[in-house]
Amino acid sequence: MKRVLTFFGAPGVMLARTVRASLREGVPWRETLAQVHALGGRSVWLVMSGMAFFGAVLVTIANAQAKKLIGNVAVLGPAYFEMLVRELGPAVSALLTAARAGASHSAELSTMSVNEQVEALEMSAGDPYADLVAPRVLAGVVGVPMLCVLGTVAATLSAVVVASLAFDIDGRAFMDARYVDGWDVLVAVLKAVGCGLYIPLAAAVAGLKARGGAEAVGEATTDGVVAASLGCLLIDLTVSLAFQFVRL
Repeated sequence: MKRVLTFFGAPGVMLARTVRASLREGVPWRETLAQVHALGGRSVWLVMSGMAFFGAVLVTIANAQAKKLIGNVAVLGPAYFEMLVRELGPAVSALLTAARAGASHSAELSTMSVNEQVEALEMSAGDPYADLVAPRVLAGVVGVPMLCVLGTVAATLSAVVVASLAFDIDGRAFMDARYVDGWDVLVAVLKAVGCGLYIPLAAAVAGLKARGGAEAVGEATTDGVVAASLGCLLIDLTVSLAFQFVRL
């Protein structure tokens, strides 16, 4: 029970401390821009390539099932696109980002903590929450939604190409937005922003508590990735359930 409370509560406490420190000390915007660039540059190819393969696999599976039931997979195209925009695009893109950015943030912060650089920053009148955590949080809130958009686009284009070339059907059906409405877009935005906020917070919690040597850095990196990934799944489930009740 204690581990569960720590898992959910520690990022919330980290967010509160970061907001308070940022209001008091300000946010280093140059470092924030550098973190946005690092997040996007290091993760964009992983997200886009991963989502492209994901879209291709989904269409392949849908085609196999459609032959058994309705005979024409193109009929499923609009429903596929809605599911991709609302559910799979944000969730899978965020998980891929959590694997890359969560490991990077955790490793960087845990290395600084183990090498006593965090303590040195505090002795120099710096604030770790404002100087180290806040730029990464802002970068996540900005960068993860952008990566989710790019990932969704990559999966859509991949589905169109595979459907057209491999199965000789009208691939444009898989980018038919007739079922997509404002609620779907709002759900996707909330999931992307929520994951963008949670990933750096979970990584910061794991990184700043690291003590020891190289082993502590490894453990912190693993803990950061696991916490960020599980948090993204939890956010996806929570937002989906909330909007199901709202739309009833």
